[in-house]
Amino acid sequence: MTEIVVKRDASEVAREAADLFVSLAKEAAESRGRFSISLAGGSTPKALYRLLSGPEFKDQVDWSKIVFFFGDERNVPPNAEESNFRMAKESLFEPLRRKDLNVFRWTTESGEPAEIASQYESVMVREVGELPIFDLILLGLGPDAHTASLFPFSPALQETTRFAVENWVEKFNAFRLTMTLTVFNAARNVVFLVAGDDKKDALRIVLEGDRDLQAFPAQAVSPKDGRLIWLLDEAAAADLLG
Repeated sequence: MTEIVVKRDASEVAREAADLFVSLAKEAAESRGRFSISLAGGSTPKALYRLLSGPEFKDQVDWSKIVFFFGDERNVPPNAEESNFRMAKESLFEPLRRKDLNVFRWTTESGEPAEIASQYESVMVREVGELPIFDLILLGLGPDAHTASLFPFSPALQETTRFAVENWVEKFNAFRLTMTLTVFNAARNVVFLVAGDDKKDALRIVLEGDRDLQAFPAQAVSPKDGRLIWLLDEAAAADLLG
């Protein structure tokens, strides 16, 4: 089930995402006792995290019942400027000022990429389930149609059994760490947050172009039994038909 929601600008995309976050968190906590979420990096998710940790939203959620993971991470120390964890820490976790947060990050300081990915997979299985089924996965979209750290023609796109992998990205000549399509497509809700004129070409290709899952990895995200929601601003959605 695919839903496309277009808002005026990035700030309205973030607000729509915040409302959805609160709704899904309450529903999951009531029905399953906890809310599992995989966070994304990027400017639009950052705006969302700032909203959630602000006065309008922070008291609407039982934060002690949320389990936070990260869909991908750069292979950098957790205090590096490029770290997705650092961004979430500064915009969400620290402003909340709570000691009962359940945050599970990629332990990028602990070893080689393969070891980091294997450890993260083990934590996912322990905390979310033998087949990790997240209540909500947030994703972004790159101008090359990548999502998380699933880049065009990268090895992780072929992975069918693992949940977290070290993914060699040729254009960076480096490993990235990422959850796999197996996890993304098992989720109850997957939300793409896409804003900005620089995303419109990739968005049009992913939503309306010919299917090529290797060239356009975001096309491969298609939850088997869950909702797929695209939250877009008008600039990103400018070239969509209709």
